[in-house]
Amino acid sequence: MPILDAATVTRDVQRAADVVVVGTGAGGAVVAATLAEAGARVLLLEEGAYHRTEEFTARPLDMVARLYRNRGLTATLGVPTIGLPLGCTVGGTTAINSGTCFPAPDYVLEQWAREEGLDDYAPAHLAPRFEEVSRRLGVRPVPEELLGPNAQLFRKGAEALGFAGQPIPRNARGCVGTGVCAFGCPTGAKQSTNLSYVPAALEAGAELVTHARVRRVLLDGRRAIGVEANLLDERGVSNGRSLRALGNATVIATGAVHTPVLLRTSGVRHPALGRNLRIHPAARVGALFDEPVRGWIGVPQSYHVSQFEREGIFIQGIFAPPAIEAPTVPGIGREHRERMRRFSQLGSFGALISDAGTGRVAAAPGGQPLVLYSLAPADRRRLARAVSLTAQAWFAAGATEVFPSVRSRPVLRSIAEARALADDEIPAKYFDVMAFHPMGTARMSADPARGVVGSSGGVHGYEGLYVADASVLPSSTRRNPQLTIMAVATKIAQDLTHALADPAP
Repeated sequence: MPILDAATVTRDVQRAADVVVVGTGAGGAVVAATLAEAGARVLLLEEGAYHRTEEFTARPLDMVARLYRNRGLTATLGVPTIGLPLGCTVGGTTAINSGTCFPAPDYVLEQWAREEGLDDYAPAHLAPRFEEVSRRLGVRPVPEELLGPNAQLFRKGAEALGFAGQPIPRNARGCVGTGVCAFGCPTGAKQSTNLSYVPAALEAGAELVTHARVRRVLLDGRRAIGVEANLLDERGVSNGRSLRALGNATVIATGAVHTPVLLRTSGVRHPALGRNLRIHPAARVGALFDEPVRGWIGVPQSYHVSQFEREGIFIQGIFAPPAIEAPTVPGIGREHRERMRRFSQLGSFGALISDAGTGRVAAAPGGQPLVLYSLAPADRRRLARAVSLTAQAWFAAGATEVFPSVRSRPVLRSIAEARALADDEIPAKYFDVMAFHPMGTARMSADPARGVVGSSGGVHGYEGLYVADASVLPSSTRRNPQLTIMAVATKIAQDLTHALADPAP
């Protein structure tokens, strides 16, 4: 397969293609495969390395250093500081997520059509793309035997309280439940884009260049003609060489954090660019039991509570190895040591919310993104309710202590305390929060005044320049967005295929 590892080159590189695609995650890989399979000459660029399955060691700290951007330390600036893990490898964040694949709810797609004029994204139009992506990735609910004891125990508590929930649909084939999905699947079961769409693109004739950090889009007036990139060594440091890639179309798919900065530093101007950032703030809610849980067995994110989705609350399983879990367990000294000694008796679930507030992405000196985001008052209250509901389910399942990730209330000891948490006016700074699924920073709208890109992914006011990643999503998807990003990217790629075959005069 045609792959150039730029870490090995000793001179500047030049390439030409019909389409230059920047990014190999949920958006870029889908666009590259779809176009290449339609006969286009595609050049696919990736800042990270191409790690094969046999390189995924299942050692979390090792894989965080290899696969995560900034060694997993990307974070927002605001109150509270929020960790925002992103992938930096072929496969992007699909290589380090849990494989969860929900389609956006119909009511979200209907809102996009109604408010943004995106009739092509109404449920009836996007459904065939959801089906196509799901077929290629083998998406299906987690089977009962892989739910794992952590999820089964939580389900027991949720059902006792009357909370509706279901096994999570995932993109996996032959999963054996190693429990380290977030650190690169060591068996190759999870169909992240490094194992699905990227190989498909290469087999169809696309070329991939790794260790290439694109620094700007090349613009000839208002027309994109390609990109320039710095080439990197294996440490991710510039090796002094550069790449110039020219194409009839340029597709940016570097994610909602990096895409707006790349476009802005390239000279693209739009008032919505970098704004409208939506994320899914989340708190880890741990629980200690008298009996063994053995939460590391099975798929970590295998079950979710859907009861409160319309409120913007979704509760999903998550369990991490000791080195990752330890900082979330309360206590110091002997108290912390005693709780970690009982690690086999620990359960863990995530309380996530779909935010009403927004943030923005700005460019720091040197072109690095600054993610500016503070938890809005309504989201603070929603997160408190989400944590409360999660804690209640743990107590209903028999937990003796629950750890809600709230610094003012680090340990809960009864379901009454868990219920009361929902009504507490907890300051934002007291939440220990991570967030996932950044989206919206180059939002799509048929109205050029509202959106950075139109319904075909083309940047308003520019020719040959497209965006196909989470940044184009007009609003929160309410659920994990990977499948929606891929369906949207499929539609953008199909439109671009027609445009290349029948260019406007």
